[in-house]
Amino acid sequence: MLTQLSLRLRVLLVFAGLAAAVLSVIAFALWVEAARLAEAGVTIERAFSPMILAGFVAGLGALLAIVGVWFLFDRNVARPIETLAGGLRTGQSPDLGQARYLADLGPAARDAAEARARSAEALAEAVQDHAAEQAREKATLESILSDFGAGAVISDDRGRVVFYNAAAARMLPGLGLDRPLDRQLRAGALDAARARLAGGGVEATDLTALTSGGARLSGRMRLVEHGTLLILRDRPADSPQPRAAIESLRRHAATLVPMLEALDGPIPPALAQAIRAEGHGLATATRALSEASAQALPAAQALLSELLTGLKLAPDAAPDGDDDGSIASLPRIRMQAEAGPVNALLRLLDTRLRQLGQHPRVVIEGSDDPAELRLILTWQGDVLPMDLLESWLAHAPDPDQPELSGADVLAGHGTGIWAEPGRDGAARLVLPLPRAAEAAGLDSGLTYDFALAGRAAASSRLTDLTCVVFDTETTGLDPSSDRIVQIAGLRIAGGRLTGERFDTLVNPGRPIPPGSTQIHGITDAMVTDAPGTAAALTAFRHFTEDATLIAHNAPFDMAFLRRAAPETGAHFDNQILDTVLLSVMLWGQSVPHTLDAICERLQIVIPPERRHTAMGDTEATARAFLRLVPALVAKGIERFEDVQTQAHKHRRLIENANLMK
Repeated sequence: MLTQLSLRLRVLLVFAGLAAAVLSVIAFALWVEAARLAEAGVTIERAFSPMILAGFVAGLGALLAIVGVWFLFDRNVARPIETLAGGLRTGQSPDLGQARYLADLGPAARDAAEARARSAEALAEAVQDHAAEQAREKATLESILSDFGAGAVISDDRGRVVFYNAAAARMLPGLGLDRPLDRQLRAGALDAARARLAGGGVEATDLTALTSGGARLSGRMRLVEHGTLLILRDRPADSPQPRAAIESLRRHAATLVPMLEALDGPIPPALAQAIRAEGHGLATATRALSEASAQALPAAQALLSELLTGLKLAPDAAPDGDDDGSIASLPRIRMQAEAGPVNALLRLLDTRLRQLGQHPRVVIEGSDDPAELRLILTWQGDVLPMDLLESWLAHAPDPDQPELSGADVLAGHGTGIWAEPGRDGAARLVLPLPRAAEAAGLDSGLTYDFALAGRAAASSRLTDLTCVVFDTETTGLDPSSDRIVQIAGLRIAGGRLTGERFDTLVNPGRPIPPGSTQIHGITDAMVTDAPGTAAALTAFRHFTEDATLIAHNAPFDMAFLRRAAPETGAHFDNQILDTVLLSVMLWGQSVPHTLDAICERLQIVIPPERRHTAMGDTEATARAFLRLVPALVAKGIERFEDVQTQAHKHRRLIENANLMK
């Protein structure tokens, strides 16, 4: 039982027992002397006064001596040993000044820490080549998957997300690791698809699902180890193409062009009527095409260089004026187009023009619509007859897709191509294509933790917890009257930072005192357009749901969150860990446990400009927590329940935030 007590408490009990034993011996000696005097005939009245005085002096002297020795032993032996133990568990070299009374123990601990560091360095060098190869493979995989056009989401057999890429984060706002997928997609489609996979003997099945916001996505679900892989696209794969509008446009244009070419004199009334009819038909078909093309754009994106591979640029087409026709000189502009079919079509047209003796070059021009570019094949010579262009478009440009004609490629992209005269005797074929919208603000990386799939659902191990480390900046120190002005959080899953973060200024609805601004640097002007307390804490509640909250001096931050609950409706009933308590469990109560002190002991550097900012302090707290966990596990504090048990022993030092609910 005594092994559960701290070293200093056990030492105190030893000295208390020693004091009790000495006082007992003195009392026994007085009793023996009193008995001897009584046998010698000395009356009790004569012996009582000097014996009491002697016993009091002897007892007081012995007690003071024992207390003094205990104080010196506690200060110079017990405390340094406790601090030394914390340093050894975290791999830090001890302060020899504190351990000067421990004889060779201090230098031996220092040597052990240095030997451990040397061993770690040797091990790191031994695996460096292997680790470098793994890093290259990981970077390659992340590069491929993060640029993957479709959204990719892997969920475990409980339906919780263990992997997603940037495209999935764009399609499903609020997607996060260790959260149920059916909170982002309607459960009916997911359950039906899983049922088909389970009972149909198939490895993959198509599905169409609605997001929680009502958007329709098409996808394909496939069984993978411990769960399912879902590939999502923004629109159904079988979206209708505006072929009818394209064909109507070509038909009217093919009829109109010969009529115009036949004009050598006054226009006969019948011909004028026919031209007007075809013109009206052309306008109607163009409007229909414009309406249909808005829904027919392909999900794929391609760089200009991909679309124009194998073609020659005009001298003035490249941005730097390069006259060698190099495709590599083109700007990295992404177009909403499928690279293979469009490039095959342009190369087919280029080949047919060269068979006619022309020498086409490519020019890229803007249009009236800033979201559109025109790819133009231009040459010196006559304008291409429309019926000849029609015949070329009837052929399949890509031999690997013989069922897809040039007209089908254009229809699939919601566009068309036409011939027109250029300047200075030139002729042109014009192909307009939309530019791809920039995905502003999205991280191009991946977010994943495959270990979630194999982890126990209700594991309370510190290394298994899904956590959100957070910090707040406020208008003051009183939760009953002050308000939050900034809140930040970082997500940890499986003992590592996932890269998911939350950071926002908060409009407190009242002026920020100058004294508070001097600490965190946040002014009234900075929070003018920031979300209010209700909006900010509601969003933070969504970010933290089902996670264990971690903060430095958690009772302070949690008091602000819970005080605002009646106003915001955001209730934080999460489990809570406090790095102050964790530090006390490791190093004892005799050392300081401020964030700066903990980071100094763990050799964590906080940039001065980041200190007392919500995200800066959150990053420091997260790094400290990740370094404290292995030391706590080594001390036998492996689970959340173990932390709660230890917290009860230190309740006089700091309040347990889990008991504040």
